[in-house]
Amino acid sequence: QVQLVESGGGLVQPGGSLRLSCAASGSILSIYAMGWYRQAPGKQRELVATITPEGSTNYPDSVKGRFTISRDNAKKTVYLQMNSLKPEDTAVYYCNMHLTLRAGAFDYWGQGTRVTVSS
Repeated sequence: QVQLVESGGGLVQPGGSLRLSCAASGSILSIYAMGWYRQAPGKQRELVATITPEGSTNYPDSVKGRFTISRDNAKKTVYLQMNSLKPEDTAVYYCNMHLTLRAGAFDYWGQGTRVTVSS
């Protein structure tokens, strides 16, 4: 059974940092794109960062320069380093991976980890 398990969320003061992790497990043949998304209360889920197997990254302007996505292909893990956090970064953060299994290619999501930025 394939699953993505996230960790690293919590409460942090404005200006602080957090590092999120998301590890995939199960019978996975390969992993293509990895990414992080977030959903704030009353808002739609939005893209935070993506990374290709070659390491190319993409960020929206709202987090560019503050957040850094990275991946460890051997560990099937994606990370999100979040610095200079703002109250508007408060949301549930979800990891996403495009996985190739024996049955085909599928998108998987983590269960979500809550990040609260507040003094």
